[in-house]
Amino acid sequence: MKRPALSAPASQSASVTFNRNILAIIYDFDGTLTPQPMQEYTVLPELGISPTKFWNEVNREVRVTGGDAILTYMRLLVEKIEANKAHLSREALRKLASSIQYYPGVAGWFERINAYVRRRSLGVVETRHYIISAGLSEILEGISIKHHFERIYASQYHFNHHEVACFPTIVINDTSKTQYLFRINKGREQAGESINEYMPEGERPIPFSHMLYIGDGLTDVPCMTVTKKYGGFAVAVHNPAHAASIETCRELVRADRIDYFAAADYRPGRGLEKRVSTLLDLIIARIQFARERHAFLQDMNKIEKSR
Repeated sequence: MKRPALSAPASQSASVTFNRNILAIIYDFDGTLTPQPMQEYTVLPELGISPTKFWNEVNREVRVTGGDAILTYMRLLVEKIEANKAHLSREALRKLASSIQYYPGVAGWFERINAYVRRRSLGVVETRHYIISAGLSEILEGISIKHHFERIYASQYHFNHHEVACFPTIVINDTSKTQYLFRINKGREQAGESINEYMPEGERPIPFSHMLYIGDGLTDVPCMTVTKKYGGFAVAVHNPAHAASIETCRELVRADRIDYFAAADYRPGRGLEKRVSTLLDLIIARIQFARERHAFLQDMNKIEKSR
């Protein structure tokens, strides 16, 4: 009597090729890769506006109106640009990105991490880097490290035919950031693609268990929570010069929002690299296990079908 073939997950039985070998590292931007918000290096100095005064005004209006903080700052920024009669086109905002300063070691971090994963996985695992930011896409388009990222998600303005910023078209706040995790998870990375349809776990190209989220504070809690809830990892970084940011990281540990925290020092051999490497080793091992199991099931199916 011929036995039925050994069943396998749909994603494995549909193809003999293992295609879930991608490891995703997702970063916040402001405070994570840079010490200050991007606006403080770019548009605010260009307008001659004090960052402290601007953010105080944003916070005051949010308290009074109960509005969304990101939407409020984006609207106020447009008003300041108009009041100063400045012409900050998309191209002008891109060029201002050259003033952004990064934490130590950021410039060499991505290639070094890619090389580490290639070496540890014997070339089996591919690393992809992503940014999910409440900052401005128009500025992030001009950052010096842009070429390292598979995709950058950020808030955006509508520019009229005079190249003048009129109103926000995409607003990414603390909670809406999480939708982009699901875009990465499902491989629906274009903004116009729907992520609402059901997709079996086995068909999702980048499982959450293959993800590492790196952020700097309480605004990253929703992304950290979602990533960890579905089997991924989260790391917080802090500015060594600010005691308050260290205490925020301790709070995240106590609330089990993160696996580790470390100073935002991306240079070789520092604590951040060591802790991230530990988590990358775990993800690589998961991918290698899944790959071997996939091959095992394929072989078993061939044997069973031949009986």
